[in-house]
Amino acid sequence: MFELVTILLLLSMLITLYRFLKGPTLGDRVVAFDVMNIMGVSLLVLLALYFQRSLYLDIALVFGLIGFLGSTIFGRYIEKGI
Repeated sequence: MFELVTILLLLSMLITLYRFLKGPTLGDRVVAFDVMNIMGVSLLVLLALYFQRSLYLDIALVFGLIGFLGSTIFGRYIEKGI
Protein backbone atom coordinates (compact mmCIF):
# COMPACT_ATOMS: atom_id res chain seq x y z
CA MET A 1 0.00 0.00 0.00
CA PHE A 2 2.81 2.42 0.88
CA GLU A 3 4.50 1.70 -2.43
CA LEU A 4 1.40 2.56 -4.45
CA VAL A 5 0.82 5.83 -2.62
CA THR A 6 4.50 6.74 -2.98
CA ILE A 7 4.44 6.10 -6.73
CA LEU A 8 1.28 8.18 -7.12
CA LEU A 9 2.78 11.04 -5.11
CA LEU A 10 5.95 11.00 -7.19
CA LEU A 11 3.93 10.97 -10.41
CA SER A 12 1.86 13.90 -9.17
CA MET A 13 5.03 15.78 -8.23
CA LEU A 14 6.38 15.22 -11.74
CA ILE A 15 3.22 16.65 -13.31
CA THR A 16 3.32 19.61 -10.92
CA LEU A 17 6.99 20.19 -11.73
CA TYR A 18 5.99 20.58 -15.38
CA ARG A 19 3.45 23.25 -14.38
CA PHE A 20 6.08 24.94 -12.24
CA LEU A 21 8.54 25.11 -15.13
CA LYS A 22 6.10 25.91 -17.95
CA GLY A 23 3.40 27.84 -16.09
CA PRO A 24 2.11 30.72 -18.19
CA THR A 25 1.89 33.11 -15.24
CA LEU A 26 3.80 33.70 -12.04
CA GLY A 27 0.68 32.83 -10.05
CA ASP A 28 0.59 29.36 -11.61
CA ARG A 29 4.21 28.82 -10.63
CA VAL A 30 3.60 29.92 -7.04
CA VAL A 31 0.66 27.54 -6.69
CA ALA A 32 2.69 24.71 -8.23
CA PHE A 33 5.53 25.43 -5.80
CA ASP A 34 3.13 25.26 -2.86
CA VAL A 35 1.55 22.03 -4.12
CA MET A 36 4.98 20.43 -4.61
CA ASN A 37 5.90 21.44 -1.08
CA ILE A 38 2.76 19.83 0.34
CA MET A 39 3.36 16.64 -1.63
CA GLY A 40 7.00 16.55 -0.51
CA VAL A 41 5.97 16.87 3.13
CA SER A 42 3.37 14.14 2.60
CA LEU A 43 6.03 11.90 1.08
CA LEU A 44 8.29 12.43 4.10
CA VAL A 45 5.43 11.56 6.45
CA LEU A 46 4.79 8.37 4.48
CA LEU A 47 8.47 7.49 4.73
CA ALA A 48 8.34 8.08 8.48
CA LEU A 49 5.41 5.68 8.78
CA TYR A 50 6.97 3.08 6.49
CA PHE A 51 10.41 3.03 8.15
CA GLN A 52 9.01 3.85 11.63
CA ARG A 53 11.52 6.67 12.12
CA SER A 54 10.47 9.91 13.76
CA LEU A 55 13.44 11.77 12.27
CA TYR A 56 11.56 12.06 8.96
CA LEU A 57 8.71 13.82 10.76
CA ASP A 58 11.12 16.46 12.05
CA ILE A 59 12.46 16.98 8.55
CA ALA A 60 8.90 17.20 7.20
CA LEU A 61 8.10 19.88 9.76
CA VAL A 62 11.12 21.95 8.72
CA PHE A 63 10.27 21.56 5.03
CA GLY A 64 6.70 22.63 5.76
CA LEU A 65 7.90 25.77 7.50
CA ILE A 66 10.34 26.60 4.70
CA GLY A 67 7.64 26.03 2.10
CA PHE A 68 5.23 28.27 3.97
CA LEU A 69 7.83 31.03 4.12
CA GLY A 70 8.60 30.60 0.43
CA SER A 71 4.92 30.84 -0.53
CA THR A 72 4.50 33.90 1.67
CA ILE A 73 7.50 35.61 0.11
CA PHE A 74 6.26 34.84 -3.42
CA GLY A 75 2.82 36.16 -2.49
CA ARG A 76 4.26 39.41 -1.19
CA TYR A 77 6.37 39.71 -4.33
CA ILE A 78 3.30 39.34 -6.53
CA GLU A 79 1.28 41.73 -4.41
CA LYS A 80 3.78 44.54 -3.89
CA GLY A 81 6.89 43.66 -5.84
CA ILE A 82 9.40 43.51 -2.98
